[in-house]
Amino acid sequence: MKVLVTGGAGYIGSVLVRQLLNKGYNVRAFDNLNFGGDALYDVMLHPGFEFMKGDIRNVGETEKALEGIDAVAHLAAIVGDPACKKFADDAKETNWDGSVALFEAAEKMGVKKFVFASTCSNYGKMPDPNSFVTETSELNPVSLYAELKVKFENYLLVQRKDSKICSTALRFSTVYGFSPRIRFDLTVNEFTRNAAIYGEQEIWGAQFWRPYCHVDDLARSMVLVLESAEEKVRANVFNVGSTEENYNKGMIIEEVCKVVPNVIVKYVEMNEDPRDYRVNFDKIKNELGFTITKTVPEGVKEIYTLLKTGIIT
Repeated sequence: MKVLVTGGAGYIGSVLVRQLLNKGYNVRAFDNLNFGGDALYDVMLHPGFEFMKGDIRNVGETEKALEGIDAVAHLAAIVGDPACKKFADDAKETNWDGSVALFEAAEKMGVKKFVFASTCSNYGKMPDPNSFVTETSELNPVSLYAELKVKFENYLLVQRKDSKICSTALRFSTVYGFSPRIRFDLTVNEFTRNAAIYGEQEIWGAQFWRPYCHVDDLARSMVLVLESAEEKVRANVFNVGSTEENYNKGMIIEEVCKVVPNVIVKYVEMNEDPRDYRVNFDKIKNELGFTITKTVPEGVKEIYTLLKTGIIT
């Protein structure tokens, strides 16, 4: 099978590329390199790997990237609430227009499977603070980022459910952990970095919940869907993570303080946050056999170990 990874030089994409190559897949990464291509240096000469620079907003480039492709792992996007708010036009063009154009081109080119990286941010705020949301819970997007994810999910799983392509949406937990394209604008990585480098962390709204999942495990979930029987994943949606890995921000900084010594924590009271959700992940576990391999405490230790070496400046 030959897999196209859109956003293949990104935080999750660069990890997914390596996992696919390690399992013997032929991989083509497609990325506009807005954040550079350093994350792919060591795989550029791999016999099963090919890189193509391009943008999913360009139909000609997308069609070229899809030549000879059996499956698409679609990660290319303007990612996160702040970036989508700041670059709203780019977000709409990429996360919606570009995604639809990619799917239509994939359909035309005879692609068999399409796996879409969506987000648990789609849930917004839990109606019942004591409950857990599931895949059938009402979606309540409170940011442009989540609105566009919900919109494309609906396109894939409702409007195009009878397509010849087998499509699946994966609602990712908040990601953390080491990647060749490291990011420090993610809660676990950011808190660990600030504690290790500056010795302090400010916490706004310590009580608000999110689920967390290591980048390795999110990438593994995409491989799992590619390898799953069509009847299990066609026009289907799965939350990706572990029910035990729901944390509020106060709990995250507690885990950081267990690893990093002498951290000064400053709590700022905040009673309103549009996003507050705990997520249940039984469906992907029971139906596809997915379980995580790393936890938040292990992720904190991983990032702290890297920072202590000085290799990440």
